[in-house]
Amino acid sequence: MHRRGEEGMQKNRIDIITLGCSKNLVDSEKLMKQFSELGYKVCHDSDDVRGETVIINTCGFIGDAKEESVNMILQFAEAKALGRIKRLYVMGCLSERYMNELKGEIPEVDGYFGKFDWQAIITSLSGKYDESIAYKRVLTTPSHYAYLKISEGCNRMCAYCAIPIITGRYKSRTMESIVREAEYLVSGGVTELQLIAQDLTYYGTDIYGKPKLAELITRISDIEGLRWLRLHYAYPADFPYDILPVMASRPNICKYLDIALQHISDGVLSRMLRHVTKTGTYELISRIRREVPGIHLRTTLMVGFPGETDAEFEELMQFVKDARFERMGAFEYSEEEGTFSARHYKDDVPPEVKSERLQKIMALQEQISEEVNIAKTGQELLAVIDRVEGDYYVARTEYDSPEVDPELLIKRTSAELKTGEYYKVRITGAAPYELYGEAVL
Repeated sequence: MHRRGEEGMQKNRIDIITLGCSKNLVDSEKLMKQFSELGYKVCHDSDDVRGETVIINTCGFIGDAKEESVNMILQFAEAKALGRIKRLYVMGCLSERYMNELKGEIPEVDGYFGKFDWQAIITSLSGKYDESIAYKRVLTTPSHYAYLKISEGCNRMCAYCAIPIITGRYKSRTMESIVREAEYLVSGGVTELQLIAQDLTYYGTDIYGKPKLAELITRISDIEGLRWLRLHYAYPADFPYDILPVMASRPNICKYLDIALQHISDGVLSRMLRHVTKTGTYELISRIRREVPGIHLRTTLMVGFPGETDAEFEELMQFVKDARFERMGAFEYSEEEGTFSARHYKDDVPPEVKSERLQKIMALQEQISEEVNIAKTGQELLAVIDRVEGDYYVARTEYDSPEVDPELLIKRTSAELKTGEYYKVRITGAAPYELYGEAVL
């Protein structure tokens, strides 16, 4: 919850609140840079909002996210009515999709902007968007890592997903613009880049005529000073196998891949419009592990998709046992208006069955995660220190992405470790979602 400052507004201050994914965060960081260059004091996700202007970057992905975004808008619409802020702007995915509805329901907002026209907020505040610094950002993450967005939109049209409806078709950024931004971030002290897109694997196909992810990660990994490059959100269909030898041979490309597989049953995959099969998925995982030894795979699975039978769910459970994903999340199917699923399928798996299946599959994954982590005991791994918390340095290995993966806790002893620095750490203990270690100095 964001508290509104009770001691009066600060002139020339803008508070930006970001909801949703890291792709939204990148947009907020670029907007912050524009405003800071115009002389504004810009604060992000402050616990004590004091700016005359508040900008809310919304998420519209699933029901809970939409509700959170609407509640946040209402909270600050009330603050404006009470005179605690002067201006309120809304941008992002929710307003991209529901612009007219929001204008009618919450007219107190001074301006609604979508996912791709947020630059116009600057004009609304008597400034001008500066294209020459479009690649520059004010980081809201710890200074040693940043997210690097390589595209917008998605062409996959999975039956359950509203994202293509919100963001439109796939639009790759040019390789030159991405590399320039990466060089800028690394020159500013960033040593770890999280490469993000709705679908990394399609990168380049729309503007270069063929997938170019392998060339892109090669060029980024050539940047001097970059310690880790991590790949998020690959897609299993039309997988660009030419990235695997690059990942295997480049020491600063993390042995890590985030690839959402959703399900394994051919029946469910067909109804989901995933354009992959059970056999193809098993072969994909086998080849990735074979060509990039030691790789850690993160995936996301869905339970309770329309028509999912007990047998199909048990097939999914067996898949989790077989694949032994190092990192896995799961969620219940949620019907989203406008999607193929909402139009053509009945949401026929009872809520209690969805919940039971989710608990069951996550309990299985917790056991696998614990076994994976215990196997690391005694190993010496390179880790970066993210922050200090209580009696521990909180760190990550190359196998762990910020905020979603296990953390490595190092007891604070006489050895002083620095945030953002990399250290060899001996693993001394393990839990399902945590590792414990001591620095080897």
